[in-house]
Amino acid sequence: MLRFAIPVVVLLGLLALLGIGLRLDPREVPSPLIGKMAPAFDLPNLDGSARITPLDLQGRPVLVNFFASWCAGCQVEHPVLMKLAREYGVEIVGIDYKDTREAAEQWLARHGNPYRIIVADALGQAGLDWGVYGVPETFVLSADGRVVYKQIGPMTDAAWRDKIAPLLAQGSASR
Repeated sequence: MLRFAIPVVVLLGLLALLGIGLRLDPREVPSPLIGKMAPAFDLPNLDGSARITPLDLQGRPVLVNFFASWCAGCQVEHPVLMKLAREYGVEIVGIDYKDTREAAEQWLARHGNPYRIIVADALGQAGLDWGVYGVPETFVLSADGRVVYKQIGPMTDAAWRDKIAPLLAQGSASR
């Protein structure tokens, strides 16, 4: 009897784990950066006229958006970013990920530019340091440069309304 009970118990345990896993949202991948200072980088801005570091992003809450001209999801989220910058005055810093300057400039000329600063991460090293799985990804930084939230995938009106705007309104992003 025990010989049959053990496989049944193991099977029930596996089914329970599967059920829990199916309820999880794959876009909700926890970031080890939450609560920590933004990863260090020292990269040129898009036109190469200045070097940008995380110190340049401190002093106010900002969204750091990893994007690329070749990214289909970036085209989906771009109207939302334009709306956030235009209608809500959200400060957005773009990190052009594994892209060329020319392609990014053409893409921004065609779609509009919601970014206060654009950093060129041509080799993708900053993306690796930030734990970017793929573009687009957006991070909310507090005024002191800490990562308080990570949005995987395209920014949507719902993500803004339900996740990011409340962080900014509560002052969580200004600690």
